Amino acid sequence: MKKKKIVFSAIQPTGLPTIGNYIGALSQWKKLQKKYFCIYCIADLHALTIYQKKYILNKNILDTLSICLACGINPKKNIIFIQSHVPQHSQLNWILNCFTNFGKLNRMNQFKEKKNLNQNINVGLFNYPVLMAADILLYKTNKVPIGRDQIQHIELVRNIAHKFNNIYGDIFNIPEKKLNNYGSCITSLLNPVKKMSKSDPNKNNIISLFDNDIIIRKKISNAITDSDFPPNIQYNLYKKPGISNLISILSNITGDSIKQVELNFINKNYNNLKESVIYNLCIFLKNLRKRYDFYRRDEVYLKNIMINGAKKAKKNAKITLKSVYDVLGLNF
Repeated sequence: MKKKKIVFSAIQPTGLPTIGNYIGALSQWKKLQKKYFCIYCIADLHALTIYQKKYILNKNILDTLSICLACGINPKKNIIFIQSHVPQHSQLNWILNCFTNFGKLNRMNQFKEKKNLNQNINVGLFNYPVLMAADILLYKTNKVPIGRDQIQHIELVRNIAHKFNNIYGDIFNIPEKKLNNYGSCITSLLNPVKKMSKSDPNKNNIISLFDNDIIIRKKISNAITDSDFPPNIQYNLYKKPGISNLISILSNITGDSIKQVELNFINKNYNNLKESVIYNLCIFLKNLRKRYDFYRRDEVYLKNIMINGAKKAKKNAKITLKSVYDVLGLNF
């Protein structure tokens, strides 16, 4: 039997996920596990770049694991684990620091944005992309599902791996990016040229997976469209970002293609589109929350998944780290 290629992806346990997180990551995770061997990480170490209260972080980790299960991630067929439970991530992180160009890290868009806003600038935020590289390279990853805003990160990972391999031989797989063309970047409802982010202080910009029907109706009703007359419901990211965002949300939660959504709304107005998004979102999220509640109430089950996931992840991570230590002369 042909061995499945390996996919690695991660999600931070920092607050309630948005519909953007679901469409851009979690829904893709479910699809990918049919074709690939998937390793999914709850990245609690990455979350530490912002101050975390212990009890909130603990709760967020269990919440995030429950959401992953509710979205159809199967821990029996794949690996799902907590990043800090596998110490090889931190060990490889330090080694890769020594093969990473300072100037490249200083030019990373996320770091520059935070620095320009004078937000919490710590070494962890600066080093974030190298820890991401360690996450990916530990598991001989073949493909990494990403949004367009993360292309720079995956190129850095590839650069680090190439640099190490050029010196020591083929230790790391060179991972390839896997883009979700129509859902990789769900945008803000009120500013559709900006990515939807669960850290956005204006919660009217986002749809949380836990928003109720009333809140969803209010937020979608107020979402930015455009002033075209007659209304033209067409997917065009550059000319019609607000409409394109609503079409993308509807397409991803109904399973209809972008083209089919456009055909469904020929000669209809923007309110018709919004009403359809509201109706389908409310049904979809209600069912998702039912599955979430089912898993979240059983913490013993969740902790067993965490323990078993860490064991399986460590088994793979140790093999890669041993190869690295061997070529560096750290093993005797």
